[in-house]
Amino acid sequence: MGRIVQTPFSLFIRGQRNTHIFISSFGFNQRTLLQPASRFFTTTASRNNRAATSSKTLHSTLGMPLNVLIVGAGICGPALAMLLQGSDPSHNITVIERSPSIRTAGQQIDMKGPAVEVLKKMGLLSTVKANCVNETGVEILDSNGKQMALFGVSPAGQRRPTLTSEYEIMRGDAVNVFYEASLQQNAKLEGERGRGGGLTYEFGKTITELTQSDDGVDVTFTDGQKGRYDLVVAADGQSSRTRRLAFGKEANDEALKSLGVHAAYYSIPRVEGEGQLARVYNSPGKKLVVTRTSGRPVTQVLLFTMGDNEKLKNIYKEPIEKQKEAFTEAFKGAGWQTSRLLSGLKDCTDFYAHELGQIKMKQLYKGRVVLLGDAGYCPSPFTGMGTAGCLAGAYVLAGELARHNNNVPEALKAYEETVRPAVNEIQKLPIESLGIFFPSSHLGIWILRNLMWAVSKIEPLVYRPQTEHQGWKLPEYPELNLTS
Repeated sequence: MGRIVQTPFSLFIRGQRNTHIFISSFGFNQRTLLQPASRFFTTTASRNNRAATSSKTLHSTLGMPLNVLIVGAGICGPALAMLLQGSDPSHNITVIERSPSIRTAGQQIDMKGPAVEVLKKMGLLSTVKANCVNETGVEILDSNGKQMALFGVSPAGQRRPTLTSEYEIMRGDAVNVFYEASLQQNAKLEGERGRGGGLTYEFGKTITELTQSDDGVDVTFTDGQKGRYDLVVAADGQSSRTRRLAFGKEANDEALKSLGVHAAYYSIPRVEGEGQLARVYNSPGKKLVVTRTSGRPVTQVLLFTMGDNEKLKNIYKEPIEKQKEAFTEAFKGAGWQTSRLLSGLKDCTDFYAHELGQIKMKQLYKGRVVLLGDAGYCPSPFTGMGTAGCLAGAYVLAGELARHNNNVPEALKAYEETVRPAVNEIQKLPIESLGIFFPSSHLGIWILRNLMWAVSKIEPLVYRPQTEHQGWKLPEYPELNLTS
């Protein structure tokens, strides 16, 4: 599965003149949504368990329940499972995860824009807020650790030039929120769905083969088992195996648009002096270092480089130790506290590295296999909209399935039409401008730091309230039975 990571480029990209490109992200078009179809149809779930058909759901207009396979138990998977089950408790939903258990590792992410709206609708915003970290802003440092600029926290619903949003949470904590909530909902609905339906998580397995027909998808798993499903959802991140199996190697390879940036993430023990501010440091040679402690006992380290493309491009298929060595070599002698950060890299247990890119698919579904979140439209960490896209996409997909009486082909068509304009917006990243944040010389770094200092002083004086979702709103889906 891919990782969702928040980066310091939001200082400008999410802040001022380019903000509308990213923060206006899920600007759903105001088209008239299709009305629910009147016909009913047979699904794999109903064929497997006809007893379930006698159980009435909360909407008498719903079609037969679906047998759904969701690949990936990160944030997208459990969120979609919860939304689907809430709309029709008779759905048979299976979530598979290649890891042996829920993956609680990962860096800090933020919940903003449409993500906050979806959390409110699902009744989970207070739970997320209770698990948020205490990051009070971000400071720009020179090689001696002197503060050159300081940016505060951007309140929910506002657009400010800063790295830190109101709802900052560790990825693992966010995953747990959705995972536990989905299990609680499943237990609560058990008595309402009669003999059919339910939610099941299976760990330590993934897909090895997909074969589609007009009315279903035959799936072979890594453990040798097989199954047939009405719908398969790829929620397995930027490097989605499901996407490759469904769309083919050529389409899969063409979808990845590299940004020419390589990144590594890991955690080390916190030391005295590391408080609640995130820290950003530039080094000559197109290198960027970020640390985030957020009042926790460990410090997150994020390493970014545009200057070592040839050395790092093929390292990700190598063992973790080789990847660690490559990034250690790339950042050796970079200044500030990099000696301590690289020393901690050697013994860390949560190291993850990859080449940053966007996923741009010409179509978000093929037959009865649909792409969700980073698997279909990863915007890159530089936009800060990965989690927002994931949750908004899950909300729309579940909503269209319910609105179209579980008619999968019609629902997937509507899902594509609804999210495509928003996907195009959040992916409008000015790639040619990324080099501004990766100066190659001391002079370039001096100019960048002084520019950030100027913005930090002037922006509070000229700021006028702007909402993150100016000009758009999420569609309403009463069919999802959301109470908030």
